[in-house]
Amino acid sequence: MKSRFEFRHVLLILIVACIVSLINWAHSARAAGGAPRYFAITNARIVTGSGTPINNGTVVVAKGLIQAVGESVAIPPEAWVIDGKGLTVYPGLIDAGTDLGLAKEEPAESAPAGRGRRRATPSGEIAKGPEDRPGTSPWRVAADEFKTDDKRIETWRNAGLTTALTMPDGGIFPGQASVVDLAGDRRGDYIVKAVATLPISFTPVGNFWAFPDSLMGSIAYIRQVFDDSNWYAQAEPIYKANETKFERLPYDRTEQVIARELRDKEIVLLPANNSVQILRALRLADEWKINAVIYGGQHGYEVADAIAAKKVPVLVNLKWPERAKDADPEGEETLRELRFRDRAPSTPAALSKSGVKFAFYSGGLSGPKDILKNARKAIAAGLAPDAALRAFTSDSAEILGVSGRMGSIAPGKIANLVVTDGEIFDEKTKVKDVFVDGRWFEIHEEPAAEKAGDHKTDEPPGAAAEDAAGGEGVGR
Repeated sequence: MKSRFEFRHVLLILIVACIVSLINWAHSARAAGGAPRYFAITNARIVTGSGTPINNGTVVVAKGLIQAVGESVAIPPEAWVIDGKGLTVYPGLIDAGTDLGLAKEEPAESAPAGRGRRRATPSGEIAKGPEDRPGTSPWRVAADEFKTDDKRIETWRNAGLTTALTMPDGGIFPGQASVVDLAGDRRGDYIVKAVATLPISFTPVGNFWAFPDSLMGSIAYIRQVFDDSNWYAQAEPIYKANETKFERLPYDRTEQVIARELRDKEIVLLPANNSVQILRALRLADEWKINAVIYGGQHGYEVADAIAAKKVPVLVNLKWPERAKDADPEGEETLRELRFRDRAPSTPAALSKSGVKFAFYSGGLSGPKDILKNARKAIAAGLAPDAALRAFTSDSAEILGVSGRMGSIAPGKIANLVVTDGEIFDEKTKVKDVFVDGRWFEIHEEPAAEKAGDHKTDEPPGAAAEDAAGGEGVGR
């Protein structure tokens, strides 16, 4: 009797040990939140972004990184296998300029205008000169203010955009932009590069009462900030080495942050859309000795060679110019306006031909469908499809300083992938799967809108429609 009890006791211990082992294996094969951590996409056409496409290959994803890619690749036994027959795998697309995840800046109330009316006196502290640092908050970092509940994040991701440069707005030095991946459990999971670029705006923040109230004033102010910051960068180490001989330096948060940016050669984004603005930005970049990137750039077709000569990259705004919806239909437009609307989409082709490195950004477009539609307009205007893809992937990653971690499908890079059922810029192509940091999102096609009379009489309209949000999945 005793031996039977001992046998059952030992058997129970062995069963418990097996269960624990299975649980441990499951945890090792899954990410936080229960998602798998190992994948293999097989039998797919793979456009690596850095070489000749692989017509029938495999991509292995392990713990958020690309482990292997090629025609003959060993598949780990713990990997979830996705049959990619008839599908194409691309690097995740990058939106190089957006406000995803950031709260919208409230527009300032406009002062009363018109004959006989006086401007309203602004409330709060009035900037009277550069020392007051108007519209300046370079210490703000987009990563610190990023909101993971922004519904646009999922919309962008479902279209194949896996990464974005999210930029704060408001003021001349609104803050530092951050590179983020578009998936995660908490804010920290999204952040790829917290301090990526320093955007600048030339838009005056003052008015009749406050400085600066003109474009010239804004440029003069920016010049002063850079001069002050350069002085601080030189004076600080001298003071620290001789604290008993020199008067202490006054504290200026702006000077400290900008001095560090200049010392580390951080990217400074200069706004310039028409040809005059672009040429001015190139001159200012030389004068200020900054690591400049132009954003806007839609008039680049006129000055592509000048940009190439300075070797300054460009972030091209994909929100192509169009006639205002509320414009007077009888109103006349200038020839220059009509020419600009017609030729703006040809800018990427002109930049590519001149050897200018460029990337695309959404520039306030309402949705990712418009992003890809406007990219197709650039292709129709002469841009090669492979150059368009580089503008969304490898070239974008290089401009933003993250090419060592993303932008192409290569071992060791972050597993940001887009799986489609055709050429990515084909209007009929659908995104089937998206990987962000190795997290798998199976994308479901949105159901067609029901027409009147299509639904059955015994169920409410739309009752049979499935949720098309594109949630995380583990199988087709």
